[in-house]
Amino acid sequence: MSDLLNQESFASMYARKPPWDIGRPQRSFVEAADRVTGTILDSGCGTGENALYFAGRGHTVLGIDFLEGPIREARRKAQERGQAAEFVQKDALTLLDLDRTFDSVIDSGLFHVFGDEDRARYVAGLAHATRPGGRLFLLCFSDEEPGTQGPRRVSQRELRDAFANGWEVEEIQSSRLEVRPDLEDISFSEGGPQAWFAVIRRLG
Repeated sequence: MSDLLNQESFASMYARKPPWDIGRPQRSFVEAADRVTGTILDSGCGTGENALYFAGRGHTVLGIDFLEGPIREARRKAQERGQAAEFVQKDALTLLDLDRTFDSVIDSGLFHVFGDEDRARYVAGLAHATRPGGRLFLLCFSDEEPGTQGPRRVSQRELRDAFANGWEVEEIQSSRLEVRPDLEDISFSEGGPQAWFAVIRRLG
């Protein structure tokens, strides 16, 4: 899929409110919050709920998304809630030109949208943006989710292979991606799509 088509697809979803825009942080990140330390990059932040949650806990947070609409909404939320999170329109595939590094990176449902070539490019960018010893907290669709609706399924092996060089996969746990309860034209497993929640440490 071309970048333009991908952008148009996601823009169309945000025009209607996408399935993952649930108005609160994903439970997996809330449960892991005490392990998320220091400065944070939210890669593919959408309308900012995860980033704003961590900003509320006192972290310095940068959220990036390649669409203008979600970034505009995230900034509105930050102002409305009095949170100091920073939101910038930026493609996560261009992290190699980011001039900042972070103690922690969170990825809520971005990794699984990439094909093999872009996946490698994304992981290289994450390595550039994550300080040695820093951690990536990644929530993605699991290959245990039945059906074909939604994004590409990811296996544990694919996760381990993607982060085989320069990273240590500390754990991969079964989880759920929370979605809006009022979805009409798409259906997932009861309780939300089955997912993996991975904690991956940057070596160096």
